[in-house]
Amino acid sequence: MQGASATEPLLLENNGANVRVFVVWEPVLATDFAAPSTAALARIPDVRASQYWDRKRVLSHLLGERNRSTVVWDSIAVYAPGTLWQDTPPKPVYSNGPVRDVINGAKDAVQRLLKNGTNPAGGEQ
Repeated sequence: MQGASATEPLLLENNGANVRVFVVWEPVLATDFAAPSTAALARIPDVRASQYWDRKRVLSHLLGERNRSTVVWDSIAVYAPGTLWQDTPPKPVYSNGPVRDVINGAKDAVQRLLKNGTNPAGGEQ
């Protein structure tokens, strides 16, 4: 939950910017037996954030989970505008975790993308 709380300042610092956040909740800890509560979802109240419950950890598997020790969670990835997910996840411009420890790197990546106004191919937005 600390990762969710750490994400809100990224949105606040880019208020009005064309930034979208996709939060994927998944069962990892013993207490994660159900979808996130309303209180958990409220940690990111910004309308630019969409939140999902991934009960089977499909995203974690796409990102490399092979067993319990390789579960991908508490991680953040920044993608350039216009990046499309197809058969495999695209390469992010920034990714790291745990979120609360690396949020400044994500903020810097978002700022660079907003400043440069580039799409994944390097063209202008």
